[in-house]
Amino acid sequence: MENIDAVFKSIDEHQDEFIDLLRESVAIRSVSADPARRGDCIRMSEWARDQLRTLGAETSFWDLGKQQLQSGEELPLPPAVFGVYGRDKSKKTLLIYGHLDVQPAEKEDGWNTDPFELTEIDGKLFGRGSTDDKGPVIAWIAVLKVLKNLGIELPINIKFVLECMEESSSEGLEKGLEDNIDKISDVTYSCISDNYWLGRNKPCLTYGLRGICYYFVEISCARQDLHSGINGGSVPEALNDLMWIMSQLVTVDGQILIPGIAELVAPLTKDEDDLYDKIDFCVDTFKQETGSHGLISDSKKNLLMNRWRYPSLSLHGVEGAFSQPGAKTVIPAKVIGKFSLRIIPHMTPEATDKLVTSYLDSLWAKRKSPNTFKITSGHGGMPWVADFRDANFSAGSRAIERVYGMTPDFTREGGSIPVTLTIQDLTKSPVMLLPIGASDDMAHSQNEKINRENFVKGMKVLAAYLFELAV
Repeated sequence: MENIDAVFKSIDEHQDEFIDLLRESVAIRSVSADPARRGDCIRMSEWARDQLRTLGAETSFWDLGKQQLQSGEELPLPPAVFGVYGRDKSKKTLLIYGHLDVQPAEKEDGWNTDPFELTEIDGKLFGRGSTDDKGPVIAWIAVLKVLKNLGIELPINIKFVLECMEESSSEGLEKGLEDNIDKISDVTYSCISDNYWLGRNKPCLTYGLRGICYYFVEISCARQDLHSGINGGSVPEALNDLMWIMSQLVTVDGQILIPGIAELVAPLTKDEDDLYDKIDFCVDTFKQETGSHGLISDSKKNLLMNRWRYPSLSLHGVEGAFSQPGAKTVIPAKVIGKFSLRIIPHMTPEATDKLVTSYLDSLWAKRKSPNTFKITSGHGGMPWVADFRDANFSAGSRAIERVYGMTPDFTREGGSIPVTLTIQDLTKSPVMLLPIGASDDMAHSQNEKINRENFVKGMKVLAAYLFELAV
């Protein structure tokens, strides 16, 4: 680690250059959800490939196939970028995953600046993708630039997998990884920087993600919509049935009413329980930032566990019901209620589906309605949890301590990043989530940003992490 001070000094001296590099990438409107921007997504992949190639990495494209649109049109999926930096068999190998696509954004959505023009205001770098996930990808590229310019040999081998469809369910990536398993079979550790600190002041490392199960409850009462004045009181209404069922899924304090769910939850270990006592988290600040009228618990530990390591059930909407402004006296012929469960170890989509279906079938039998009833499962994703005491996390923790002078919090996330589990399963190597952005970066929202300080110190953490992994 004798070279690390020189690396840090160079990062400080060249930070404006690296911000300009981020500015270049933000200007490419790689919105994966917009078919009209597919060319920009491909251009973004080409841009990243060229950056790695300039640094001396061996680069190639993985063809991920085509995307079938609802219109029937087929579009090529943006290729994944595969980069190899070093093939020394005596060294460990780190796989770095990141994504290059972004959420849609327009100035008219409520942005204070052009979302595709990186703009610095009071030390904050505003722009779509600045924190999710172009900023962290550029931070890795910046570290390699510094090492090359200083003539410092990379302490480990690095392999990059960069995709441009993450914001659209990473379509094609899992098959791409499976088809190229021979290229990543020698990976020792994996790292993903695609999440955020719990707060604004203290870094963290993330060792768990919840999975998801999504459901559709369809109830039909007639061939066509009916008039409530003419037919109201004579027909058992589909929306009445649906509201009755949906009201029996979760209590006001978040308790899931589906029998058997609690029994699937992995028991809490003492080591994990102890972690929550040390986490820097303010319940009142969280309440203020979310704008919520109340919280399920005033206890820091209970609230964080409910967000991260216990399942939750959320109602999302009703398709077919009247939802526009104004009054419309219609009895909808068919309605579809939508809800999801965020699942955690040892829950699986298959076991959860079975419990949900059985419970809803039993509710419908009690309802004794003549209407038609159907429940279907939508997308499902497994939860992920890692050992926060392993060598990968230890290296990440030491790197953060060197840069920030403090031990990071060890956190979980309530959301899902499916590629995490895919990479872990295929490489059989430990995965760590190493965020560099703060909790108020507004990923997916208006005025997305990354703080200059987070960006610069994030580069230093990533650089130190490489050297710590080599120990």
